[in-house]
Amino acid sequence: MFDIQEELKKLPGKPGVYLMHDSQDHIIYVGKAVSLKNRVRQYFQTSRNKGAKIEQMVSRIARFEYIVTDSEMEALVLECNLIKEHHPRYNTMLMDDKTYPFIKVTVDEAYPRVFLARKIEKDKAKYFGPYPSAGAVKDTIELIRKLYHIRSCNRRLPRDTGKERPCLNYHIHQCEAPCQGYVSPETYRKSVDQVIRFLGGEYETVSKELRASMEEAAERLEFEKALEYRELLASVEQISQKQKMAYTAGEDRDLLAIAEEGQEAVVQVFFIRGGRLIGRDHFYMRTQGEKREEILASFLKQFYGGTPYVPSEIMLPAVLPEEELLEQWLSRIKGQRVHLKVPQKGSKERLMELAAQNAQMVLRTDKDRLKREEEKTTGAVRELEGLLGLSGIVRMEAFDISNISGFSSVGSMVVYEQGKPKKNDYRKFKIKSVQGPDDYASMEEVLTRRFSRGLQEKEKALEKGGFVRFPDLILMDGGKGQVHVAEQVLEKLKLAIPVCGMVKDDRHRTRGLYYREEEIPIAGNSQAFHLITRIQDEAHRFAITFHRSLRGKEQIHSVLDDIPGIGPARRKALMRHFSSLEEIRQADIRELSQPAAMNEAAAVSVYEFFHPRAR
Repeated sequence: MFDIQEELKKLPGKPGVYLMHDSQDHIIYVGKAVSLKNRVRQYFQTSRNKGAKIEQMVSRIARFEYIVTDSEMEALVLECNLIKEHHPRYNTMLMDDKTYPFIKVTVDEAYPRVFLARKIEKDKAKYFGPYPSAGAVKDTIELIRKLYHIRSCNRRLPRDTGKERPCLNYHIHQCEAPCQGYVSPETYRKSVDQVIRFLGGEYETVSKELRASMEEAAERLEFEKALEYRELLASVEQISQKQKMAYTAGEDRDLLAIAEEGQEAVVQVFFIRGGRLIGRDHFYMRTQGEKREEILASFLKQFYGGTPYVPSEIMLPAVLPEEELLEQWLSRIKGQRVHLKVPQKGSKERLMELAAQNAQMVLRTDKDRLKREEEKTTGAVRELEGLLGLSGIVRMEAFDISNISGFSSVGSMVVYEQGKPKKNDYRKFKIKSVQGPDDYASMEEVLTRRFSRGLQEKEKALEKGGFVRFPDLILMDGGKGQVHVAEQVLEKLKLAIPVCGMVKDDRHRTRGLYYREEEIPIAGNSQAFHLITRIQDEAHRFAITFHRSLRGKEQIHSVLDDIPGIGPARRKALMRHFSSLEEIRQADIRELSQPAAMNEAAAVSVYEFFHPRAR
């Protein structure tokens, strides 16, 4: 039995992080402290005015634990990591999980490439951005290829020079075919240098060159060429127009503003790179009635703790608590000094006012949509908690088996967090130990593999293993039988995780939930019902998609085995190059000879196999 008053006496007067648990042992709050003894005791002092949020949280605390650190900075880093991992109910949470793309130029290669990147790596490449959307990056990259004829392939040059034919981009004059040695590294490098200047914001120079080329082509009566230059000029001006708003040259800044109403808040961010406003975005925060400075501090920790780029300066509408510590933390992430500033006058203050107006407008126009989204996701999860008598459900994992006529049974695991699908955590299982259509045995294998692997990752103290995070609730696609299979697996592994079955009626529609040996009906018009239906359909879809891909590969595999002269290497080459058996059947000898490991004799053999009259 955890005696809170006795445990409070044992708290050290050192910096660290504390974690509050409820009666279900879910982590409901994570905080940091300069002195754990002083900070944690404050929650349980009856004389203090804590506010409604803290009062409610304290009433739910069954126990607490703490981790001592060497400094307040280490405590801040640990607090950010734990909040991101556990999504505690009473922490102010960033509801959006957005990532921003960059443009990467691989300047260390003999023939550099330009492509979209989701994170900055420690390599010798140059990165530009972040950009407000993947669409903006793709438009810019497409324009760069039209302007400077930069290659888009992944061939390793000059090692692979001449091994394959030039691609379509060469024939439509968007690449100089360095893969064939048609352009020297020195000449190609000049084009790359122009790309770097363009991405750095030298739009006027490019516009002047294109306008001059357009006029020259028109004078020579080359109207098609002139039209091509005019279209490129329009694209350049469109991109430069999006980034025309500037108040100072050559600096990277983010401007943050906030609008709040009740338990809803919107943080508006303006992204300024190289002195230009390249984009803006807004983020919704789930609050518990905190002050705006506290909401902004929580946003800073969660947003910049996960973004690959931190600007040199972040402008804010108010001074934040622990501002100096936050500056040190951000500087540590960036690797150089980061400043938090509150603009008082001039263009910076006017831009801050504009950001605040945008935040207020987003909150006003999106309020109803936010409410509906909340009802569909976290509201539905709360309904589900009420039906099952649980609390603190953040992560749910649903499992399904796909088996058609006993062929290649497969399992699927889909993950929902805060009522939303988390597709990066989805997993597929090819059944190894079960022969034939035995769904119970197949499910036992899937669950055993999933949770055994998770325990191994936890034992190795992996933070980002594929199975390291365990769910708060397991959902089985089925009733009593599947639930019992899951419970037996968990018992063997000594895990205590609630298991619930998603029961369907004779028409294969969701009917109710099977939990603790009884079926619980769900109102068909409730948000919990719609959420369960979505999860069940998604688990089924994911399993079926995997099953179909395996069946397609197996079909191709078995047919290709019968072709004379086609061994494992050539079979794999054909399966990589062509997406289906029908594509192989329709290909001519020239196309069949293109994959690696294939030659003309092998291509003829494949062609004649599918076209016996051609012999």
